[in-house]
Amino acid sequence: MQIFYSSKFEKEYKTLPKRAKFMAEEKEKIFRRNPFDAQLNTHKLKGKLKDYWSFSIDFHYRIIFEFAESGIVWFHSVGTHSIYN
Repeated sequence: MQIFYSSKFEKEYKTLPKRAKFMAEEKEKIFRRNPFDAQLNTHKLKGKLKDYWSFSIDFHYRIIFEFAESGIVWFHSVGTHSIYN
């Protein structure tokens, strides 16, 4: 699986607290093995984000992503629940 990072994701990632960055990296390792691992709580989004998915970094932080093509995933946004707005 190839993961690409949007410029928005990269900008948001830089502003995360150090601990959230560490957790995000750990969860990305799990995601690469199995995007639907129970530890990630991966789910399809609804409404204006209906074409995207999300998984949990921890209780507060999420990553919004998209399955683009076979074997290609785009990480679009990272942050608290406010990223859904």
